[in-house]
Amino acid sequence: MASTRSIGSEKEKAAADYLKQQGYNILETNFYTKFGEIDIVAEDEGYLVFAEVKYRTSEGSGLPEEALTKQKIHKICKSAGYYLMRKRLPDSTPVRFDVVAIEKNEIRLHKNAFSYSG
Repeated sequence: MASTRSIGSEKEKAAADYLKQQGYNILETNFYTKFGEIDIVAEDEGYLVFAEVKYRTSEGSGLPEEALTKQKIHKICKSAGYYLMRKRLPDSTPVRFDVVAIEKNEIRLHKNAFSYSG
């Protein structure tokens, strides 16, 4: 049986491939900070996009989107702020937070799923 990490890596690769098909330019994957990890950093429609990948293998666990807690959103936002600082990008850089939900073999993209909370 595959490990949780290897399944996660497989799903993140599928999400990145899907985003490429949607016209996104993938800049980085698995960007780690002391606050947490950003699954995918990309450019789309003039935005710097921080994408979170959520997946579920069974319906009994609920929808993948439901696994995105306020605490996780806060960590993603703090990590995004660190990314901007680390890359020396201006605070005025337009950013967006997308969620890629994967359930079985279905992929759903939620653009602008939540807002930056500083």
